[in-house]
Amino acid sequence: MKITRVETFAVPPRWLFCRLETDEGVVGWGEPVVEGRAATVRTAVHELAEFLIGRDPMRIEDHWQVMTKGSFYRGGPVLSSAVAGLDQALWDIAGKALGAPIHVLLGGPVRDRVRAYSWVGGDEPADIADAVKAQVKAGFTAVKMNASGRMNRMATAADVAAVIERATAAREALGPERDFALDFHGRFSAASARRILPHLAQLHPLFVEEPVLPEYAHRLDEVVSASSVPIATGERIYSRTEALPALQAGIAVLQPDLSHAGGISEVRRLASLAETFDVLLAPHCPLGPISLAASLQVAFSTPNFLIQEQSIGIHYNKGAEVLDYVVGPEVFRFDEGHIRRPLGPGLGIEVDEQAVRRADGSAPDWRSPVWRHTDGSFAEW
Repeated sequence: MKITRVETFAVPPRWLFCRLETDEGVVGWGEPVVEGRAATVRTAVHELAEFLIGRDPMRIEDHWQVMTKGSFYRGGPVLSSAVAGLDQALWDIAGKALGAPIHVLLGGPVRDRVRAYSWVGGDEPADIADAVKAQVKAGFTAVKMNASGRMNRMATAADVAAVIERATAAREALGPERDFALDFHGRFSAASARRILPHLAQLHPLFVEEPVLPEYAHRLDEVVSASSVPIATGERIYSRTEALPALQAGIAVLQPDLSHAGGISEVRRLASLAETFDVLLAPHCPLGPISLAASLQVAFSTPNFLIQEQSIGIHYNKGAEVLDYVVGPEVFRFDEGHIRRPLGPGLGIEVDEQAVRRADGSAPDWRSPVWRHTDGSFAEW
C-alpha cells in the first residue's frame, strides 16, 4: 500500500482537515491546524507531503521521525501541528487497514468510557450560574470556564474579587459532587497567580489551567507551591522536551493538544512521560471532530488519563459545528457526562467527505483578537 495523494480543506468555523489517500482505497483523516494560522499550517502540510507520497503509510514512526527531524529547523506550533494532522491520518489508515480502533493498536482499552467536560461562558456570575446549571441538566459532571478577560499587569483587589466571584458562582451551581476548572489563559503574571490561587483553594477547582504563559515555565514551581490548587498546562507545549520543565515544576495535569503536539504518536509519549511524574493527562481539544476522535483514542488507551475537553456547542463555533462533518454523530453522544468507547476502525468516525468538500474555502480568515490596556499598551490574550 502506498500514499498517493494528500489533500487539505479549510472549513468553518476555523479548522483545517487533511485527507491521505492510498492506492488500495484506504483513506485517513487528520486535523492539522493552528487557530488563526490555518493557511500557514496548510502550506506546511503540503511541504511535508513530499515525504509521504509514494511511501508505505504503515511506517508511522519512521514518517514521524522524518517529518519532525528531517530538516535543519525543527519544532514550533506550525510544523508540529502539520505533523500532528498527518500523524492522525496515518494512524487512521493503519486502523482501517487492520480493522481495529487506534486505541487497540496502542495496547487496548484501559477504560470503557471517558469523562468529558463542557465549556460555560458568561462574564457575570449570574450568567455563569445559569450556564453551569444548563450543563448539569445535560448530564455533565464537570465544566470549564475562563477565569477572567483582559487582566491588569498586576492583579488588583478588584481583579482578585472578580475571579473569586465567578468561581464561587460555578461552585454553588455545581454543588460539592461535581467539578469546575478555571482557565487563566496565561493572562496572569506569576505574582498575580500566586496572589489569586490561595483564595481559590477553598472552592476546590479540579485544576487551574495555564496560570502563566508557557515561556515562563521556569516560574511554574513558584506558582505550584503557592497553594494546594492543582495546576494544569500544556496546550502550547508541543513536545516532550518542552513538557519536561513543566513536569519538573510540579504541575498536576498535562494538557497536550492532539492537533498541535505532534499527533497521536507524540501525545502518547507525552502521557508516558507525565506518568513518571505522577501527572495526569487531560487532552486540550477546542477543535473539530477529527481532533476529538484522535484525543479519545489516546484517552481510552492511557492509564493516567483524567478528563477530556470537547467543543460541541461551544460559543465560538460560528458557521459550523463539530457534528456537521461526521456521518453517524452518535459516536460522540454523551452518557452522564461521558463518551462511550468507539468501536469503529481507525479514528472510529466516518468523516462526511462531501460536507467537507462543500465547506472548503468558506472558513472566515479568523485571527486572535488584539487586546490593549487602558493606557493603550498591548495586553496578553
